[in-house]
Amino acid sequence: MTTQLATDTELSAVNSILGSIGQSPITTLVQQPGQPDPLANPEISIVHNILLEVTKDVQNEGWHFNKEDNVKKSPDANGNFVIPSNYLRFDIHGGLYDRNRDVVKKNGKLYDNVHHTDVFTQDFYFDITYLRDFDDIPSAIQRYIIARASVRAATQIVSNADLVKLLQLEEAKTLATAHEYDCEQGDHSFFGFPAESNYRSYQPYKALIR
Repeated sequence: MTTQLATDTELSAVNSILGSIGQSPITTLVQQPGQPDPLANPEISIVHNILLEVTKDVQNEGWHFNKEDNVKKSPDANGNFVIPSNYLRFDIHGGLYDRNRDVVKKNGKLYDNVHHTDVFTQDFYFDITYLRDFDDIPSAIQRYIIARASVRAATQIVSNADLVKLLQLEEAKTLATAHEYDCEQGDHSFFGFPAESNYRSYQPYKALIR
């Protein structure tokens, strides 16, 4: 019989981190009727918070799965671009070449440092990095997040230098796999990767995990 291997969930990720520091797994992250809240346990709460923090840290780097370039957006009725909570990065496309705009986040909205205003009168194209739910992250990136969170958990909770070193080795392996996956999905090369191009160059990332 074929064994089905599912991608990680937030619960399985927490259990993997707990296992890496020698702790017992849990059956749920949600309080059940008549049962104590699992996150009331300080250790479980710390591990869960570490997972959430590392998930955001890793996604903030901008990967092929959570980054979109040249996305057209229109200001709202007040002329503002209100930045949603799931936007990690939000910048005008081509800003490296166009010095007429320099936008930053201020008071939850996009603010133009050149024109000193948060009111815009036209549509713009943006490069956006999104914060995805853990379940929507590709498996290769999930495994890297879990390994990286395990190192942090071992450092903060166990304070065992030898364990930290062992977990860092696993983190390095999963990072190489994550980079290989991202390069494969994005079809990246050192000649660049412009949209609608079909040049197939040498791909050195194939050797990263070998």
